[in-house]
Amino acid sequence: MEDRPPPTPERGRRTPAKLQMLVVFTLPVLLFVAAIALVATGSYQDAAKSRPRPGPLALPTVNAPDAASQPCATLLARLPATLTTGPRPMRDTPIAAPAPPGTAAWVGEDRPEPAVLRCGVPRPAELGPTSELYQIDSVSWLVNSTPDLDNFVAVDRQVYVAFSVPRGLGSGPVQRISDTISQTLPVHR
Repeated sequence: MEDRPPPTPERGRRTPAKLQMLVVFTLPVLLFVAAIALVATGSYQDAAKSRPRPGPLALPTVNAPDAASQPCATLLARLPATLTTGPRPMRDTPIAAPAPPGTAAWVGEDRPEPAVLRCGVPRPAELGPTSELYQIDSVSWLVNSTPDLDNFVAVDRQVYVAFSVPRGLGSGPVQRISDTISQTLPVHR
């Protein structure tokens, strides 16, 4: 075994001068670029959230035998332009051609899922003498929810009106639609 003297500052492990210079000058530049990238990415995402949905909303056609009826035309003409859903309302949006008759839709700045109204749909198969109905602003609704949507069907008017709302929006949208229905469509007796 060979005796080695203890390391001294001159003989210890040292970082080469070029590497030290590279770290000293490159690290702040890299941190600055990373900070700018994070700020730019955050700003881009915020701007993307506040942009309206590009183009008209495509809706599939469904069976709606009374969609072209006068009661549906009257209801569609009186629907609100916005639905209250919290700090950012949902706004009505155009529907892509060929738009199914009797339809309206609203989208939110911070929600990709639309709220969709379809007037003139057929009588719900689930509607029976013992069906549980919810009364909202004098409109009787049959409710069928899924993990993603709250589906309402107004069952006490001249025509059946279906209204689907993304889960988690609260009661504001259905209350506003109920108010419009109660002012527009007479109760079917």
